[in-house]
Amino acid sequence: MKGTYLGEFEELALLVVGTLFDDAYGVAVKQEIQAQTGRKVTLSTVHSALHRLEQKGFVKSRLGDPTSERGGKRKRLFTLTFAGVKALQNAREMRNNLWDSIPKIAFNI
Repeated sequence: MKGTYLGEFEELALLVVGTLFDDAYGVAVKQEIQAQTGRKVTLSTVHSALHRLEQKGFVKSRLGDPTSERGGKRKRLFTLTFAGVKALQNAREMRNNLWDSIPKIAFNI
């Protein structure tokens, strides 16, 4: 397994893979990130992130069944691994701890 650091875009992609559950493939991940964040994202950026997440052991992929609308081409579907779930839980815990440590007065600007 490669390094376990989770970058901001990788975290978004990992969250979306979990959200889409068994229908997480490149185009669907791209569309969901754009819908949730309003960010313009290229398909190559999504594919790169999914590839990095797979190298880190946070997702696993498999080829889906061929479909007629894709001319018989199969989609590469991604799912979370146990390590991916743990990475998301750790990121959430770290963010929550940081939010909780901000003094209330700091928000009175």
